[in-house]
Amino acid sequence: SMLPRHVLLAAVVTGAPPRGALAHRCLVHSAGHRLARDAGRGARIGRWRARADVAACVGDEGSAQVDARSWSGDDGSGVVAAGTVYLVATPIGNMDDITLRALRVLRGVDVVAAEDTRRTGLLLKHHEIPAKKQLSHHEHNWQERVPDLVRRARDRGESIAVVSDAGTPGISDPGVELVRACAEAQVPVVPVPGACAAVAAVSVAGLSSPEWVFIGFLPISGAQRKRQLAALAAETRAVVLYEGPHRIISTLEGLLHAGATVTRGIVCARELTKLHEEIFRGSLEDAVAYFGDGGAGQARGEFTIVLQPDGVRADTEAVEAAEALDKLTARLLADRAAEGAHLSQAVREVVAETGAKKKGVYDMALRMPQEAWSRSPKRRSEPTHSGD
Repeated sequence: SMLPRHVLLAAVVTGAPPRGALAHRCLVHSAGHRLARDAGRGARIGRWRARADVAACVGDEGSAQVDARSWSGDDGSGVVAAGTVYLVATPIGNMDDITLRALRVLRGVDVVAAEDTRRTGLLLKHHEIPAKKQLSHHEHNWQERVPDLVRRARDRGESIAVVSDAGTPGISDPGVELVRACAEAQVPVVPVPGACAAVAAVSVAGLSSPEWVFIGFLPISGAQRKRQLAALAAETRAVVLYEGPHRIISTLEGLLHAGATVTRGIVCARELTKLHEEIFRGSLEDAVAYFGDGGAGQARGEFTIVLQPDGVRADTEAVEAAEALDKLTARLLADRAAEGAHLSQAVREVVAETGAKKKGVYDMALRMPQEAWSRSPKRRSEPTHSGD
């Protein structure tokens, strides 16, 4: 027979079926409250925290168990949870590149922590979101702001939306330190995904491999920048990085000076999703000529650079690695032969030690003088240790 509704509800809330099913009586009480907020903005539903208290299933022994869980997070309907921090992705240029969920969260939260309150104010106004309490949160004040935001969420139960000037907070933007602090303080952090310049640029880059390395912004100057450029020049996988207009030429030329392949493919996406969006495709050498002095390109606006996989360097490295493995295999086979090993025994040991393909090792062993190998498998003598 079917279980009563209150028994099924108890199973859903607690995450486990009631023990004894009909033999137990489960009383479920769920209560929720909406906090109406009317601060000159009209009667509008603010945050809604629902709590379900499941009172216990009384068993044959008369024992009781209580499981009380609080609902948290965003249920997809636009209701935000108290005491929760939301990382909200915002447009990277075009104001309409924002998700419906992001707009609902921005409408529902108590506080918006913004990298630039003026820019965020324009975004809210564009989408007709009533004025919000905004707090600045950027690279210059995070040490003071992060503890304040954590206290607001944990102690006051405020819901907070964190936004950057453009894109996703915490991805080459403020937010990393806040997430770490929230995790330590056990404050819920909820991602609200959306626009990301790196993903947008990769989507139109036509990469020959799905694997790519994200760097973000390079150091502005100094030895650390030179080391990073050298590492990128030697990287054979696709690379994605951000760069400003004042350093785009320096970065492109720096890659060449660091030894990057001049014919390596590159995509320079400028002002993505904006009115003057431009996507340049060519070689690294072509890009330097295009955006450099006398070139047709304009070094204006923010750049997302996608270096294509370096097939030339990858092929060279593969050949060098194969040659090194062959040399190591030959040396190990010679060592085994000198120790009196049988051919098949030596092949097994060398394959296990190097990870080389068995057929290749076996063929190499056969090319060695056959008198080098023992006629029958035998255990090589182990070194003896004299006792006291």
